[in-house]
Amino acid sequence: MSIFRRRSPRSQSGTSEAPEARLSATVSGMVQGVGFRFRTLGQAERLGLVGSAGNHADGTVEVVAEGAREDVEALLAWLRSDEAPGRVDEVRADIGPATGEFSQFSLF
Repeated sequence: MSIFRRRSPRSQSGTSEAPEARLSATVSGMVQGVGFRFRTLGQAERLGLVGSAGNHADGTVEVVAEGAREDVEALLAWLRSDEAPGRVDEVRADIGPATGEFSQFSLF
């Protein structure tokens, strides 16, 4: 059972609120070829986040996610948890203000 729960929209008007926080993370370890990006996409969508995840030639995965601060922090906790696929050796991360550049979560 996952400790990370699905988030519901926060707006009372039925529309999504503008993202308030942005996670920029670089994940290293054995994180390519193990479904890491796809599971990250699923977790981000469950949390109601938008952004992207993609492989780099150096073997790392870049994750950028925007949404409510608590949801961005929940994704970061998941990236660092045993529930993330593969073997995560390090997550270098920064949380700052959202840019609003994403409309969905995608893979590259």
